[in-house]
Formats: sequence, structure tokens, C-alpha cells
Amino acid sequence: MQRKTNWYVITGGPSSGKTTTVNLLKERGYITTFEHARHYLDTQRLKGKTIEDVRKQQLEFQLGVLEMQIEQENQISPEVLVFLDRAIPDALAYYRFLNLPVDPKLTEALRTVSYKKVFLLDFLPLIKDYARTEDETAQRRIHELLFEVYESLSFPVVQVPVLPPVERVEFILKNI
Repeated sequence: MQRKTNWYVITGGPSSGKTTTVNLLKERGYITTFEHARHYLDTQRLKGKTIEDVRKQQLEFQLGVLEMQIEQENQISPEVLVFLDRAIPDALAYYRFLNLPVDPKLTEALRTVSYKKVFLLDFLPLIKDYARTEDETAQRRIHELLFEVYESLSFPVVQVPVLPPVERVEFILKNI
């Protein structure tokens, strides 16, 4: 059963400015979350694994990220206005992108999630780093899949155009 929440999702493909946007919202005093994919990679690196080792095990990686996201969302009060740096449905887009079988944990979680609005950030020029390994074709495909997933789940999706970071935040705040 879906519960009503006061949660807003900031999402988009790789290198779309999600974390920058979320950090600016946090600086303005809003409650925010952090992205779990990078956090999961960092925890695995602390255990001595390389990024390549983790990325080779895509199913394990996606499930690890999903479990962190589910745990985080279960700990947030539905009444709290919060901006999420990605959310549970992002996992479905990545499972589809990677042609992975959808984990039952994801299917179950998707039955109960609820978001007030989803802000899909248009992508910026791709900047690769240790955690971001996608190319521009993948960046665009992931963006499309995110839109498809959130629309199919009937959440209101607002596409956020490419703007300077502060103006993106203003755009989001005017549309909550």
C-alpha cells in the first residue's frame, strides 16, 4: 500500500548535476539524502575491492545500492519535506539498462513507494570519475529509462532544464 509522503526526488542520468543540486538545497536548510551508488562503491573500496571488481558484479552492486536506498527511505517520516538524491524507482531504470532480472525486493518496494514530485534533471556534459564509468550513449539511455519508470509509476515528473546550479534550485523550489 502506498503511503502519502512529502518527499521530492532529484534524479537524472549520470553527470546531470543531481548531487550539486541536492547540496545547494541542503545549504538552504532543506533536509536531503545522498546517493547510494557512490556510497556503496566507497564502502566496497574500504573492504579492499577495486571499482572494477565491484562493477563486474552488477547484480550484487545493484542489489547493494537498492538495499541501502530501501533502508534509508524506511527511516524517513512521510511528513518530512525531504529531497532525495535518487530514489527506489531509479533502481528499476538501472536494472532495465543493465538487462538484469528484477529482484523481488525491488518489486515489493515499488508497491509501497510514494513521492510528491520527481525532478528529472536534463543531462550536462559527461564528466567521468572513479565511480562514473558510463559514456554519453549510456547517459542518454539511463535518462530516458528514468523518465519511463517514474511516468509508469504515475508520479508527477518535472523536467528540469540545463541552467546554472542556483537557477536549477530556484526552478525546483518554484515547482514543489
